[in-house]
Amino acid sequence: MELKKFFGGIYHGKKVVVTGNTGFKGSWLSFWLTQLGAKVTGIAKDIPTEPSNYKILRLNKMIRQEFLDIRDLDKLSGKIKAIRPDFIFHLAAQAIVSRSYTDPPETFSTNLLGTVNVLECMRRLKKSCVGVIITSDKCYDNQEWDWGYRENDRMGGKDPYSSSKGAAELAFYSYYHSFFKGQSAVRVASARAGNVIGGGDWAVDRIVPDCMRSWSAEEKVRIRNPQATRPWQHVLEPLSGYLLLGMKLAGDPLLNGESFNFGPRPENNFTVFDLISGLSHYWKSGHKNYAITRNGTFHEAGLLKLNCDKSHQLLKWESVLEFQDILKFTAEWYKDFYLTRNSDLNGKTSSQIIEYCKKASDKKLLWTSGK
Repeated sequence: MELKKFFGGIYHGKKVVVTGNTGFKGSWLSFWLTQLGAKVTGIAKDIPTEPSNYKILRLNKMIRQEFLDIRDLDKLSGKIKAIRPDFIFHLAAQAIVSRSYTDPPETFSTNLLGTVNVLECMRRLKKSCVGVIITSDKCYDNQEWDWGYRENDRMGGKDPYSSSKGAAELAFYSYYHSFFKGQSAVRVASARAGNVIGGGDWAVDRIVPDCMRSWSAEEKVRIRNPQATRPWQHVLEPLSGYLLLGMKLAGDPLLNGESFNFGPRPENNFTVFDLISGLSHYWKSGHKNYAITRNGTFHEAGLLKLNCDKSHQLLKWESVLEFQDILKFTAEWYKDFYLTRNSDLNGKTSSQIIEYCKKASDKKLLWTSGK
C-alpha cells in the first residue's frame, strides 16, 4: 500500500517538527510521518524510558533529532527558525499523573511553559506554518459525568497533571486571540485525547506497560481499580485525528483557533478488568495473571469520556478499530518484542499502520481518499 497518498499527500516532502518525539505517541507519529514522506525533525529533552520505542524503531536513522528542553525558549526558538517547518505537532509533556504529585513544578513548567514556548516560536517564525497543540482529555474539569465532555466545557483538573493540561489549553486560547486570529501565516488548533494504548509504551504507572512488564517476567500485574471505566483507543486513532487536523487546518482558515476531541466510539468504553482480560487472551490464551491492590496514593478519575461530534462533523474524522482490534494490535506488538524476540519492530509497526489504513479505506474515511 502506498501510504504517501493519504491525508491528501500533504505531508509528502514537507518539513515537520514533532516535539516529544522520543515518547510513546511521539515516536509512533514520527514513524508514520516518515511513511507519509515527510522530512521529520524531532525535538525532545531525552529518551524517557528503557526500553524505548524511539530506539526500537531506530528513528535516529530516519529523522533529524534535536535534544533540548522546550522550556529553554532561546534554544527552542533558534532551532525552529533554522528548520523553518511547515507543520509543528507539539506533544512534549510530563505525561505521568503520579509523577505530577511528586514533582508538580516540573509538571507545570513543562506542560504550561513548554506549550507557551512552542506557541511563541510560531509567533516569531515569520513564515506560513500549521501548529497542532496536543494536550489531553484530562484538561477538562472532570465532574464524573456519564456524558462526554465537549470542547467548550470548563478547563480544570484536581491533580497537577490535569491542571497543567487545562492551563496549556488556556495558553493556546490566549495566543490564538492575541497573535494568530485574523492572519493567514500561522494557523493553530488544539487536540485532546486520552487512554491511548498500543505497542511501544513503557511509561510507569500505566496499565498496559505494567501488564507487559509483569507478564513477560511471569509475574502478576497489580491493578488498583479494576472497575474504572475508560474509553480505550489504540495510538493510531488519535494520531490519524492529529494528522487529519493538520491537513484540514492547512486548507481551511476557519479552523484556526479551534479545539477538537479525538476518542473512540461509546461502545469502546470498557473497564480496566475488561482490558486486562482481553489482553491476556491475546498474550497467552487463558493467561489471567493479575492481583488487585488497594494502596493507591493519588486521585484517579472513575470515568472520563469525550464527545467527538465536532471532529465528526467538521473534520469527518471517525475511529476505525473495534475493541478486539485494539487488544490484538497491542498484545501482538508486545508479543513480538518480549516472546518472539523479533528484532524488526519497524516491520511490525509498519504492518499495523498499513492494516489500520486499509480498515480506514474500507470505511471510506476522508483522509484515505488522496484528495
